[in-house]
Amino acid sequence: MKRFLFSVLLAVVALTLITACEDKQQPSPVVRPDTTKPTTPVPTVSRYLTAAKKTHEYVLANLLTPYKSYRVNATTDPTSAFEWYNVSQIYADAAMVKLGETSHATYMNDSFNWMSHFWDDAKPNGGYFGFVRIDGSEKGADTLKYIDDNALSGIVYLEAYEVSTGAQKAAYLDKAKACANWLIKSGTWDNTFDGGFWWNTAKTVKPTQSNGLAMQLFTRLYAITGESVYREWASAVDKWLSTKLYESSTGLFVWQIDRAGKRFTEKFTYDNAIMVEAFLLYGEVMKDASYLVKAQTLGNAMNRTLWDKTHNVYIFNTSDLRINPAWCGWGSQAMIKLYESDKNTSWLGYAQGNIDAINTVLRDPGTHGYYQFATLNGAGRYANIEGVDVAWMQRIQALLSKYR
Repeated sequence: MKRFLFSVLLAVVALTLITACEDKQQPSPVVRPDTTKPTTPVPTVSRYLTAAKKTHEYVLANLLTPYKSYRVNATTDPTSAFEWYNVSQIYADAAMVKLGETSHATYMNDSFNWMSHFWDDAKPNGGYFGFVRIDGSEKGADTLKYIDDNALSGIVYLEAYEVSTGAQKAAYLDKAKACANWLIKSGTWDNTFDGGFWWNTAKTVKPTQSNGLAMQLFTRLYAITGESVYREWASAVDKWLSTKLYESSTGLFVWQIDRAGKRFTEKFTYDNAIMVEAFLLYGEVMKDASYLVKAQTLGNAMNRTLWDKTHNVYIFNTSDLRINPAWCGWGSQAMIKLYESDKNTSWLGYAQGNIDAINTVLRDPGTHGYYQFATLNGAGRYANIEGVDVAWMQRIQALLSKYR
């Protein structure tokens, strides 16, 4: 046994020496560097971002003026500028800046500076008029000031504030506060129907959209400044809307109440979209989770009543089954905001379907502008392309491009 083990041991040692010698005589081959070029993944650009950029090309070619204002349209009213049309384009450009498209900051800031031509410098509380000429002339020719115009402007400026720095950032906040100050001191909130803002200084109707936008502005300002006056106003508007204009049978907000007390029960897509956003903001800022549930419930009610399943699009309102880029497109913005709040992808399905339908029916494939109105199947399409519609399609497609 020992002799056998000794023989085995000698064999193993011999084999090891032979292998070692062979290793010295035959060195391992040199590993050559890999000269194969790695495959670089091609970045995927959302088709909605591409569409938003094409839409902005239409704006630059047809609507932007040498004064840095935006005309109403390029055909029937090329010398007029409407306040909410111009501020909506700022809204659209702010969405692009937020995506990293920083070249849009110049357009955003230039337009913001030009908005001073709408502001009433003759009154201590200011306020925006609704109309001037594209060169800024004829300010005050129409003396009406609109609550929705001024509230939307403040909201837009706070979005621009989020993507700005330094003195420009401060200027956006200051002007948003000036818009809110005008709302508070305009005399358009009174005891008629126990509160609520009138649509404009003529005091003819108290609608959902004006009050919903005011609620958004006050809530946003409270979040930024912490000033209690904004919280109090946001809460007052919220209470008034839920008491006077909410319809429990449909779960939607109705259109408006007129001076005589008549309640108009048509339901508009953009009214309810505005309220979805108002609830989401209020719940987030006030740390009240019940408002997320309210927003979700309202979103579901929109999709039961205001969504046309056959054509996959939001209708203008329950009495007018047409499509409009801005007013129907607002529904997509609300659905995107819902998705950002609860991550339920079904909301994005509605947002995308609505945009796709508007693109099919109302987009001009040659210019990338958007016609104002058409029926659900595209019949009776208007010939005019309004600046506000183009602005909103730029904005909502930019918003969607983050996810689709």
